[in-house]
Amino acid sequence: MFDWKDKIRFKGDKVLWYVIIGLMIASVMVVYSSTGRLAYRVKDGNTSFYLMKQLFLMVGCFVVILGLQSVHYKYLFKFSKVILGMAFIFLLWAKFAGTNLNDADRWITIPLIGFTFQPSELAKIGIILYTARIITYYQMDRNCSDEALKSVLLYVGPVIFMIFLDNFSTSLLMGLICMTMLFVGRLRLRLMAMSVGALIGVVGMILLLAFTVPQFEKIGRVATIKGRVTEFFAGGQREGYSYQSDQAKIAVAKGGFLGVGPGNSEQRNFLPHPYSDFIFAIIIEEYGLVGGGVILLLYLTVLFRVGVIVRRCTRTFPALLVTGLGLSIVFQAFVNMGVCVGIFPVTGQPLPLVSMGGTSLLFTSAAFGMILSVSHTFMEGAEILDDGAEDEEEEEPEAATEESVEGFELEEQERYFS
Repeated sequence: MFDWKDKIRFKGDKVLWYVIIGLMIASVMVVYSSTGRLAYRVKDGNTSFYLMKQLFLMVGCFVVILGLQSVHYKYLFKFSKVILGMAFIFLLWAKFAGTNLNDADRWITIPLIGFTFQPSELAKIGIILYTARIITYYQMDRNCSDEALKSVLLYVGPVIFMIFLDNFSTSLLMGLICMTMLFVGRLRLRLMAMSVGALIGVVGMILLLAFTVPQFEKIGRVATIKGRVTEFFAGGQREGYSYQSDQAKIAVAKGGFLGVGPGNSEQRNFLPHPYSDFIFAIIIEEYGLVGGGVILLLYLTVLFRVGVIVRRCTRTFPALLVTGLGLSIVFQAFVNMGVCVGIFPVTGQPLPLVSMGGTSLLFTSAAFGMILSVSHTFMEGAEILDDGAEDEEEEEPEAATEESVEGFELEEQERYFS
């Protein structure tokens, strides 16, 4: 019998639930404060519009989290390649027939309903799911087979490349997360070092070509990358090139220790996107270093609780899944904060579960829901399976030996990776 009370109760790590609620409350408060100028420009001064929109999105986020927390991770394992394939198709759609928003072809508009969707957010989930699946299959007694890296490059690499064409910072972030997952998955340290060196080399080559070959700037957003890197290292000496970062630094400086108070931000009238890319600067301006420190503490708590959940996992796939999803949330938060205080160049990364934006909020909620699902499975007693789950046996395989990996290449490649 279907039990509604069981479906809507908070499952999994309770501390993580408190963090999620705290981030949602902060989101509603700061988005309402930072959208005043936008409301007067677009909605004829109806400042309540974006407040109600954000509240509606928060309800949607809760629904997503509550729904996914009850989904057993074996289904995520099963449909990981479908999600990655859909993400790749959507990225192609965005590249060749996408909608241009904020000078970037990162969006697609769903026909009939007019819903604008950013496929790179789905791609992040798909990349983490499928990378975890690959590493799981190539586990051996003492380490991970070298074939895991080849499979990640073969199947995940093209998706990251499609993201790179319109969003360099997200592609770099996902590359780092995949490398971290391979490290946690026990890939040989020598091969790991070579992979990290190759990643650094690729990034360096892109920057070198951007600064030395004018024609290279026409590829994707290379010209934007070049401009932002130049702006960052110029330190504000190039007039007109550092407007966004300068305004963010002014907001941080005005905030001081306790801030100017909720709704009293002045820099929200000067920052281009105070409700998304630079929302952390508005948080510090209005709530000071104390408010900024609370937000930072919430994300550090996410990182800590992810570690707790991973240590309690008794299977490879859920441990890698939680690692990837948790790091994607925390790394993105650190990048957003770093941009606002001048540590990193401007990237356009929103603050997870705080910045305004439907696609980012919903897929961040999906990531939290998957983490809570694994937490619910391994932290509340023995592994909980749905009815009939024992009969389906759709779980990850046991650790492989070197001989079984070779057999897998010949006999199981088509079944699992085609």
